[in-house]
Amino acid sequence: MGKIYNWAILGAGSIAQKFASDLKLLQNANLYAVGSRSTKRAKEFASRFGIEKAYGSYEELVRDKKIDIVYIATYHVQHYPNTILCLNNGKAVLCEKPVAMNKDQCSAMLETAREKKLFFMEALWTSFIPSFRKCKELVDSGAIGKILLIESDFCFKAYYDKEGRLFNPKLGGGSLLDIGIYPVFFALEFAGAPLAIEAFAAYGETKVDESCSILLKHTNDILSVLFCSIVTSGRTEAILHGTRGRIRVNREWHIPSSVDLLPESGKPVHYDFNEPGFGYQYEAEEVMICIEKGFKESPVFGWQKSLNLISTLDSIRAKCGIRYPGEVESL
Repeated sequence: MGKIYNWAILGAGSIAQKFASDLKLLQNANLYAVGSRSTKRAKEFASRFGIEKAYGSYEELVRDKKIDIVYIATYHVQHYPNTILCLNNGKAVLCEKPVAMNKDQCSAMLETAREKKLFFMEALWTSFIPSFRKCKELVDSGAIGKILLIESDFCFKAYYDKEGRLFNPKLGGGSLLDIGIYPVFFALEFAGAPLAIEAFAAYGETKVDESCSILLKHTNDILSVLFCSIVTSGRTEAILHGTRGRIRVNREWHIPSSVDLLPESGKPVHYDFNEPGFGYQYEAEEVMICIEKGFKESPVFGWQKSLNLISTLDSIRAKCGIRYPGEVESL
């Protein structure tokens, strides 16, 4: 089984709860500590998941020398300072997406990881789930020929709370960074960084982007048509159109789902993935495999992919005019 790694979770919200549940599925992962800005909340979280240590501040957590890896599950605007704090205290980091608010913050995070010689990875968990990896396998095998067009959306109607993280600009709210990152990630994974971008956003009362429509042009004349919204429901599917057929990753495509291969000639093939947990265990497993091998970044979703993704999001924001308060974007 190898070394048992002591994990800590920084943040105690809903995604932290899902990650904590999935970490229990891995034999070489010990969920050792949790940190919150509230001691009460940290203790409640620790009690629920059988965690040994509960800390009422992030600073206190990172001083614990028994922690090997920290999973950062805080608001977008906290990813940069939280990551720097962990790296400066000698912890390997798995940071929830988006990795930062902009490319400058991301670059500073990666430079710190490089200087400290520590493992760091953006938690783009979809990269590691079986349904997405099957999709990659089918494309790489030539099952649909050359890719011509990519379609992907991620839409849901969120509960409206102008102070909540989805609608509050001070918390990095809006559709693009929270869920639009998934369709953009999908396009970049199969067609690379875009050569040209067109994008439009619709804004609500709090001035965050509630919906975004994005068109990307990649090399070899591949086009990506992408959409995201937090005010209306959608298909939340992803489709790759090729010269010899299509691959459809079914609703909800960003989580363990099902995949349909729809060739122009021959019978359709359906792949189902009924896996345990929510799907976060696969990225956690990747982190431990990489550290075991002495890697500082993942060969599956490495630092350059994070830079390409956040750079593309920055360019989309510039096209749409999506802005946040200066303090949440500063270094």
